[in-house]
Amino acid sequence: MSAINNLLKDKRKAKGLTQKEVAEAVGVSEGTVSRWESGEIANMGRSKIYALSKILGLTPAEVMGISEDKTKSIPSNLISLNTVTYIPLVGNIACGTPILAEQNIECKILLPDMVKADFALRCKGDSMINAGIEDGDIAFIRSQKMVENGEIAAVQISNFDTEATLKKVYITNTSITLVAQNPEFEPLTFTGNEMNRVEIVGKCVAVLKDFES
Repeated sequence: MSAINNLLKDKRKAKGLTQKEVAEAVGVSEGTVSRWESGEIANMGRSKIYALSKILGLTPAEVMGISEDKTKSIPSNLISLNTVTYIPLVGNIACGTPILAEQNIECKILLPDMVKADFALRCKGDSMINAGIEDGDIAFIRSQKMVENGEIAAVQISNFDTEATLKKVYITNTSITLVAQNPEFEPLTFTGNEMNRVEIVGKCVAVLKDFES
């Protein structure tokens, strides 16, 4: 096991985190975190490096195993951003309109290039508080129609809610279940033709707190 693998494991344990909790925060499987810590996987995408550094309290350079002498020209409190883009922040969604329709977009927000997302949602309510997603947070969404079971996705439900909602998604051949991360909210299960009411808009890849537009 290399020094960086030891560092990842030691930092996780020092913060009292399980591999599962780290996996959910970064957006990978628990097995992937295990392989990072064992050294079986040496490379990871930039978005994963950034998310992992945040939850473990490391710098991206430390996660990548870059020694201090290679980064000494960059102050320790700064992260070098090569390029940035602007993505739309979606607020209230007009009934019957596509999620990225002009009337749904509040503004555009700056997105570092290490986060790969297509738009952002302003989170409402407390249904996902146990996943660390609170009312007013900004969730960054990568557009895709399918997600892995257990991943957090933005979904729309026809004839139920005019706004996209964040939920953990579980799909079988006969059902779609949307699970909140708050025990006060019951899971929503759709079977048969009712499954057509659920549209996966995209996968949640990052969350921003204390955002003011």
